Amino acid sequence: MSNDEGRRYPRHPILGVGALILDGDSILLVRRGNQPLLGYWSLPGGAVETGERLKDAIAREVLEETGLTVEVGEMAEVFERLMPDAEGRAEYHYVLLDYLCRITAGAPQPGDDSSAVAWFHRAELRKLLITPGTLEVIERVFERYGIKQS
Repeated sequence: MSNDEGRRYPRHPILGVGALILDGDSILLVRRGNQPLLGYWSLPGGAVETGERLKDAIAREVLEETGLTVEVGEMAEVFERLMPDAEGRAEYHYVLLDYLCRITAGAPQPGDDSSAVAWFHRAELRKLLITPGTLEVIERVFERYGIKQS
């Protein structure tokens, strides 16, 4: 499909999923290997395919981007990413459902849409070039589950 597989200037918001993979006060992030937001750190995830269940989409996206197999837990956050162009039109518009996930197999390695995969302590997150809104989502989840900085 043209226009970044129909993601640029979509007729309707695109449904996406993200994985919050925590280890104490650390979280696993991927560096985006494609536009939009090439080079930014973000949660592993991506668009849900037609006919795909949400938890299956998360598991697929995490495997593709990190090489990890995960068990998908509860939904932790709903997030909207709206990215206007210079004229104010919605160039990208995503509604993202972020789920807590637990690694069951594999070792982190960059995959098809990511150029790097790394663990970051909570204290390091503010120093990263991170996708807009993602830090706030992560912080809310850390607070909700009582995870303190070490």
